[in-house]
Amino acid sequence: MVKALIAVTSYNGEFYPDGKKTGLFISEALHPFQVFKAKDYDVDFVSETGTFGYDEHSLEESFLNGDDLAVYQDKHSDYNISTKNIKKASDVDPSEYSIIYFSGGHGTVYDFPHAKGLQKLASEIYKNNGVVAAVCHGPVIFDNLIDSSTGKFLAQGKKVTGFTDVGESDMGLTPLLKQKDLFTVEDVIKKVGAHYQAPSTPWEDFTVVDGKLVTGTNPASASSTAKKAILALSA
Repeated sequence: MVKALIAVTSYNGEFYPDGKKTGLFISEALHPFQVFKAKDYDVDFVSETGTFGYDEHSLEESFLNGDDLAVYQDKHSDYNISTKNIKKASDVDPSEYSIIYFSGGHGTVYDFPHAKGLQKLASEIYKNNGVVAAVCHGPVIFDNLIDSSTGKFLAQGKKVTGFTDVGESDMGLTPLLKQKDLFTVEDVIKKVGAHYQAPSTPWEDFTVVDGKLVTGTNPASASSTAKKAILALSA
């Protein structure tokens, strides 16, 4: 059985100008989980500390409704049981997994760049010919993520995408990120020497595949990023 690992942020603190917390953007974990389970993959969740919390805005009706809301509200859903059993990065054996998928939410900009445990998992899975996927703000994991076979940044020289600076501006968060000295996804991609691929608009479903590296731009891209990760695994 193929095993996939969904990595999420451990950060769950106040962030937005309205005082609400950021953290995991729920659809960016739920949708890939559903894609992987539909392929009968065994799916586990992991964070750097073994804990997580949701971005409060991601739980609002405009983002969470219909079938997704029903899954979230069902304490016995496969998804909720799986997230409840989230693992700490240092307790995970990377040799068991063929895909690691980094979900987003602004919480990632706080901990992913320094998440040595998660980065080690990604490096080992990639070295074993597995797939590293990331969506929305998930690609900030590339900051300090080293390809152990080359000693260079894993994303260096590769085509990748992620949440746009235009999207940050649309949300009114650019000044806040600068005030807190936090990197945007585009900042990180430029820093590591990768080639940023921009969508036509910040909110369309847009994904990029470069070998075993698969990235998506935003919440709308969460499912397609997972589907393309599956295809990349067998390529």
